[in-house]
Amino acid sequence: MEKETCIFAPGDFKNEQSVRWCPGCGDHAILNVLHKAMAKIGVAPKDTVVVSGIGCSSRLPYYMNTYGMHTIHGRAAAIATGVKTARPELTVWQISGDGDGLAIGGNHFIHAMRRNIDINLLLFNNRIYGLTKGQYSPTSARGSVTKSSPYGTTEDPFVPAELCFGARGNFFARSFDVALDTSLEVMTAAARHKGASVVEILQNCVIFNNGIYSYMSDRDAHDDHTIHLRHGEKMLFGKNLEKGLVQDGFGLKAITIGEDGYTLDDVLVHDAHCKSNLLQQQLALMDGHELPLAIGVIRDVDAPSYETDVQEQVDQVQAKKGFKNLRDMVLKTMETWEVKDVL
Repeated sequence: MEKETCIFAPGDFKNEQSVRWCPGCGDHAILNVLHKAMAKIGVAPKDTVVVSGIGCSSRLPYYMNTYGMHTIHGRAAAIATGVKTARPELTVWQISGDGDGLAIGGNHFIHAMRRNIDINLLLFNNRIYGLTKGQYSPTSARGSVTKSSPYGTTEDPFVPAELCFGARGNFFARSFDVALDTSLEVMTAAARHKGASVVEILQNCVIFNNGIYSYMSDRDAHDDHTIHLRHGEKMLFGKNLEKGLVQDGFGLKAITIGEDGYTLDDVLVHDAHCKSNLLQQQLALMDGHELPLAIGVIRDVDAPSYETDVQEQVDQVQAKKGFKNLRDMVLKTMETWEVKDVL
């Protein structure tokens, strides 16, 4: 296998700013992996834009040697959509937390998915509002005790994958902040996907929600509580890959190969490119308890992208009508009046 050569190094995407997140915050690891992913993808810093909203994660553009936009709460997807539509040749990354992206920004999130605008959305999900000091977020579990729910939340949370699939999303992947190789894999795949891509990164907040994912991310629990999905490969997990997922009626079931009559042939093969999202959605909704949490690329399906179709439409109308600019369009298609000085 020929070794991949990179035009850029991770350091080409770093700037000289001092990184200001809490010591031990998962954002540090995500930032470092993003630098590596950008180098691997090979798009120049001058052709890259990183857009964020408000929150701890939204400080990330300050630490990039690219174009960056630290915008307003919940509007990162709207700004990213505008950038990509106006300058489709640029590679656009959106950085949002679970609060910024799914609460005030939830409407923009679903429409970015529906339009299939070619942006790469990194969703940092720590199930808490960290920047504003520990209120529960749209992904906090029912019963979570926080600064704004001292007796426990009485709401059921959003599942980001479910929102993505429900809004006709064509790319969804997941990783942990501590799973550096997996994060690099899914970020790279997201950037190479044409259309809207969502990478959910389960991220630890050491101050307000420490250990929320420990039951899946800790070294001694990871093998039995997560499954790394790869297109075209058997859905196997466990320390020695002795477990797998099989079809059980309309649902899924975790089995041990060699027990209860199950063999390797019974284990499902992952198809990330299947246009029907029924099985992919079932995989994405597994939570690491009865069934292992799915990480890796869960869905990756080709579909027309918004900015490409908009540009094609503009080109067609310009060619047909003879427009070269907005002034031409106004003068050739609308009634005009000349207002003369009456004084």
